[in-house]
Amino acid sequence: MTRAQALRFRAHLDSIIDSLKDEDALNVSDLFPAWGLDREYYGPSDPNHPQSRVQFLNLLYKCLQSHTSQEGWEPNIAVSLWSQVDDPSQEWPEWRQPTGAGTGYPLGAKVSHNNKHWINVGKDDNEYEPGVWGWDEVVGEDD
Repeated sequence: MTRAQALRFRAHLDSIIDSLKDEDALNVSDLFPAWGLDREYYGPSDPNHPQSRVQFLNLLYKCLQSHTSQEGWEPNIAVSLWSQVDDPSQEWPEWRQPTGAGTGYPLGAKVSHNNKHWINVGKDDNEYEPGVWGWDEVVGEDD
């Protein structure tokens, strides 16, 4: 294979990988690049924004808004820039603070928070913390 063919193949592979749904991406997370501190450009998934998902600390993250990487903007810290991709097979994923409109929890979402299980009964796109508003605690159910 020539270098030009290899580059075309890699571009094609990257477009396939980038088009995967989050739950499928988790199954092949090793194919995603590691997050880089070296002023790398990241952006939400579209043809003009490569690297919309990255690996960081053995977790997969999805880019929420365009930016150039820098210290302090690591995916586990910069929640306005990155969202961890949850495993859909996990019935009670750990609650994380939504970062704005469209990132809240849908009605019926199940989460774990403060060693308790909660179901969103408040509203679609619920950004409130369980125990504050809009969440019913589930008691007496086995984990």
